[in-house]
Amino acid sequence: MSVYTEKEVLSDALSAQKACTELFNKASNECVHENVRESLLDILEEEHEIQQDVFCMMHEKGMYPTPEADEKKVQQLKQMYSECVK
Repeated sequence: MSVYTEKEVLSDALSAQKACTELFNKASNECVHENVRESLLDILEEEHEIQQDVFCMMHEKGMYPTPEADEKKVQQLKQMYSECVK
């Protein structure tokens, strides 16, 4: 009998949520009927919240470490993407 570690279970859950959000995003982008599209977008938002919860849980437990962002690079990216929106 295999016993999965907490990290393995959470990693699997995070991977599943990432796949789920990709599929709901694609479905909502390709949906012709506005009421169905709105429902898909509502579900997509809920799935993103679940994904964020799992990620935060892993991050807080040290299972998904992320390096601190270099402030100069952050500012450069903000500038670059703000120009794309104009």
